[in-house]
Amino acid sequence: MPTHPKGTAARVLLTSVFGPYACDDEFGSRAINPMELYHNQVTRVQGAFSPRMFHRSWGIMMIQENISAPSTLLDFPTREDFARELTRGRYDIVGISSIIVNVGKVREMCRIVRELSPESVIVVGGHVAAIPGIEHLIDADHIVKGDGISWMRRYLGEDPDAPIRHPEIISAFGHRAAGVRLPARRGATAATVIPSVGCPMGCNFCTTSAFFGGKGKFLNFYDSGEELYRIMSRMEARLKVHSFFVMDENFLLYRKRAMELLDRMVKAGKSWELYVFSSVNAIRKYTMEELVALGVSWIWMGLESPHSAYAKLARADTMRLTRELHRHGIKLLGSTIVGLEHHTPENIRDEIEYAVAHATDFHQFMLYTPVPGTPLYSEMAQQGRLLDVNLADIHGQDRFNFEHAAISREDSKRFLDWAFWRDFECNGPSLFRICRTTLEGWKRYKDHPDRRIRERFAREVAALKTTYSGLLWAMERQLRETNENISRQIHTLRRELAEEFGWWSRATAKVIGPVLLWTTRREEKRLARGVTYEPKMIIERRNWA
Repeated sequence: MPTHPKGTAARVLLTSVFGPYACDDEFGSRAINPMELYHNQVTRVQGAFSPRMFHRSWGIMMIQENISAPSTLLDFPTREDFARELTRGRYDIVGISSIIVNVGKVREMCRIVRELSPESVIVVGGHVAAIPGIEHLIDADHIVKGDGISWMRRYLGEDPDAPIRHPEIISAFGHRAAGVRLPARRGATAATVIPSVGCPMGCNFCTTSAFFGGKGKFLNFYDSGEELYRIMSRMEARLKVHSFFVMDENFLLYRKRAMELLDRMVKAGKSWELYVFSSVNAIRKYTMEELVALGVSWIWMGLESPHSAYAKLARADTMRLTRELHRHGIKLLGSTIVGLEHHTPENIRDEIEYAVAHATDFHQFMLYTPVPGTPLYSEMAQQGRLLDVNLADIHGQDRFNFEHAAISREDSKRFLDWAFWRDFECNGPSLFRICRTTLEGWKRYKDHPDRRIRERFAREVAALKTTYSGLLWAMERQLRETNENISRQIHTLRRELAEEFGWWSRATAKVIGPVLLWTTRREEKRLARGVTYEPKMIIERRNWA
């Protein structure tokens, strides 16, 4: 491929698509698909108790950290912010990153660049690049599918195979719960570590797997536990964190790397918490003692139907595994696909009930969705089963975009909505569930002989004595009239906290609880009026004179 004539002297603008996001507009934003991962896909029906937060655009952060050209990163700009930066910056290269649903915004941003900065080279990457015929939908000079770091390095005349430098990333910001904006305390939020991209499991509906090569393929940035240890130690020192969100589609699958990391943690006496993604079969490669020693505090795992053919669930008793992980204080986010090929109106409710019965701390529900670029999309296209649906509506959180053998498009939404409500009805707010699991882990490990493990559980349980005691008090009263069963369960948990932590827990519940009950009820009224939340723009410059 040719390199840019200015090489590393080229001025680069890297940007996410413009907001607002949680609204219906002409560019493809949808109110049902806000820029909030949890509230969008996991806790969407939990009202004021839904944890609200935003996540940065990690892909362009990784690219910026790994090029030596002068660069600016815009995250969550408005159209006006984007236009203003374009005219001020005199950029040689404009890189736009997007997911598929925001292709309309990418098209508009390309138009704005041609108008305001016609000399700029436009590079478009991210999952939007997987759309068949994308080159005919947008006016870009280069469309990059897969690894953007090596592509941009090559385009600037740099070594594409140079070691990957990891940026210092805070995993989330803008936290809200129970109608309260939580203070951004240094070290309170996990750092993000990205060991690899892609997933070798190759589930036919998985966009991430398909984007980075498909089944059996992935791209490792860091092959060894030693490399991860050095990155995490640096982040611990600079960001003052003890917890890490490991953004790897199946982190525990690579046991050798994980155990190397554990060995370094033990030798250095590091007490860290890890939040990871993992398939069920990968989890079963470890003993509970190994998971706890590694600091695994939270696992996102697929809980597709036991009647599905996905290898990651082969011969797995997921119900038993879930209970065992909970007994060791490990929180779980279960992920379930609604509308698989074998689902019918007669069996789908039983399958949803089965998923809900796992009582995971969080539960994501997504529609079976042929997304452009995936094997499932190609299969459905060949069978003539794809529906004429706007790309902005292919996100798995509303209706089918294909003709299902037994379930209509309208019914797909009803079943999806019912899955979220059923989980909330049976298991209550996720913030209550994580309190329960955390307490289980504390009781089991508070006197563990390993100091690292004691310290980790002591950190995790600290908020239960104060803030969460008050939150549970508010939850118990807020849910008395709408879900008496869950309200009683919350009351039982509060009594357990009081027995474990004494007068301090009882006192803070009585002081903080009424305040949080008031803010919760105020927030419910705000949400009923249609109030939404948007991330504020972030701008970062590197190698900028």
